[in-house]
Amino acid sequence: MSAESRAGGRAPAERPVGAAGKTYVVVPARYASERLPGKPLCDIQGRPLVVHVADRAREADVGPVWVATDDERVRAACMDHGIEVVMTRDSHRSGTERIAEVCAIKRLDAQAQVVNLQGDEPLMPASLIRQVAVTLDESGADMSTLSHRIESAEDLMSPNVVKVVTDSVGRALYFSRAPIPW
Repeated sequence: MSAESRAGGRAPAERPVGAAGKTYVVVPARYASERLPGKPLCDIQGRPLVVHVADRAREADVGPVWVATDDERVRAACMDHGIEVVMTRDSHRSGTERIAEVCAIKRLDAQAQVVNLQGDEPLMPASLIRQVAVTLDESGADMSTLSHRIESAEDLMSPNVVKVVTDSVGRALYFSRAPIPW
């Protein structure tokens, strides 16, 4: 479905998002990555990866942007670039768990809409972040994760590509780094 049809006939940039400022973008950023330790601080054209990701979220202009991390180095890098940080526990098994802690720390109410923008997506277009925020606004869902159809066998088999099974209307049912057989 196109961004235009999801946004009720208007392009996402033209549609107001989040009743009374209730849309938030949370970027989980874990320094102790198993596949690439220190990943949030990897230098890309003179700036940390996590800063590029937060910049895309700020460009989307859908609401406050928070980086969620358990690492002081990530916090410091974000603060150096004017990015708000929420410090979380180091025991989370996933970015979604980290985001849930942010929601509790920030005392977000049940009406809050949270966009989960993974901390290793520096090329995510702001227009797609805005599109998911619009979809959240229209659907009434509490959280959303961007996804797209896997087009190659290489991506299907790669543990670096998270796979998602959705129902017929696009609700996530299951996430995995392993190939999903259905």
